[in-house]
Amino acid sequence: MERLAASASLEEVLRAIIDSMRTCLRADRASVFQFDAATAELFISQGHGLAEIRFPITAGLAGEAARTLAIVNVPDCYADSRFNPAIDKKTGYRTRNMLTIPLVSADGGLQGVAQVLNKDSSRGEAFDAQDEAVARALASQAAVAIRRAKLIEAEIRKNKIEADLQVARKIQQSSWPRHLPSLPGFDLVAASRPADETGGDTFDVICLGSMHGDAGQGRAMMVMGDATGHGIGPALSVSQLRAMVRMGARLNRGVDEITRHLNVQCCEDLPPGRFITAFVGVIDAKLAHIEYASAGQAPIYLLKADGTAIDYDATGMPLGIDPDIIPEPVAPIAMAPGDVFLLISDGYYEASNPEHQLMGSDRVVEAARKARSGTAAEILAAINAAADEFVRGHAFDDDRTAIIIKRL
Repeated sequence: MERLAASASLEEVLRAIIDSMRTCLRADRASVFQFDAATAELFISQGHGLAEIRFPITAGLAGEAARTLAIVNVPDCYADSRFNPAIDKKTGYRTRNMLTIPLVSADGGLQGVAQVLNKDSSRGEAFDAQDEAVARALASQAAVAIRRAKLIEAEIRKNKIEADLQVARKIQQSSWPRHLPSLPGFDLVAASRPADETGGDTFDVICLGSMHGDAGQGRAMMVMGDATGHGIGPALSVSQLRAMVRMGARLNRGVDEITRHLNVQCCEDLPPGRFITAFVGVIDAKLAHIEYASAGQAPIYLLKADGTAIDYDATGMPLGIDPDIIPEPVAPIAMAPGDVFLLISDGYYEASNPEHQLMGSDRVVEAARKARSGTAAEILAAINAAADEFVRGHAFDDDRTAIIIKRL
């Protein structure tokens, strides 16, 4: 009992239970089946002479003890139809008698089932009422120990997952640009706010001048991607997307060609039912326009200096659905002085308040319209303030990412 109380390891607790059962009941062997409530199964990972076994609680003597929560005492196993001799045949061991004990915690929850085999094999005795009383006392202590060890191990796993997520968050956010390119005549801001420890959104603004010399001067490639869901899986997907866009930019490929290769690669890499919406564009300060391809990323807005807003739709389906999809060529978005380009993820549009109303695109555009005379950073701050005011403390369910470009 001291071993049961002292150990926090489930493996050690199970080992202590079978050793205690065997010793106290003067038996040859003992084993403990844990109860899996999700599948209504018993399974064993600790036992004398047994490998891992899993079976439903509708089967065997252990299943009967689990269903009835009562001790099952079988003095002659081969004379009892409930006994399954298959394990004996497999191991070469002969079970003469068996005591099967449900392990029930104080709250009535089934933690598992213990089985003790062959009492005092040298004398050929069977388990009696006194043995059942001893087993019942041992079982109550064992059930408490199992429950405590499971709770401790669950807390350890939870803490490890949280620590891993924090590391993943730091890695993801460290990959985002710390400084945006300086484009003559333009003001840029970009940011992302994950809804979870790690987000399913990514963004980047890549200076092409540093890669391609004079040919890239005054030009920058930008990308915003949003994978289905949020968390570690989507974060890995969009991180890969961003890396591929950077490689395409380094190889001096065009927007349509990069998007086409992104789609083929996503179709190969993403599991069924998963996809990524993505915007890939190049802003040219000299020509004052944005060449782009939008794979399911919409709406896209150009807020004119006079306050009117032009809505641009996606140019193709999301990435990862069909490898043969080729993005439709579209005319560049021309920007006049005072115009504001708004690339906003659906984490803003689909933000909900306590009444489950969605913020929608009109409120986002209106917040930008009111702040359009300010800098790009001030426009983004106004959109964030409007979102916070709208949700009134309600949690954001999706990542919020934005790239805002203003022509001065």
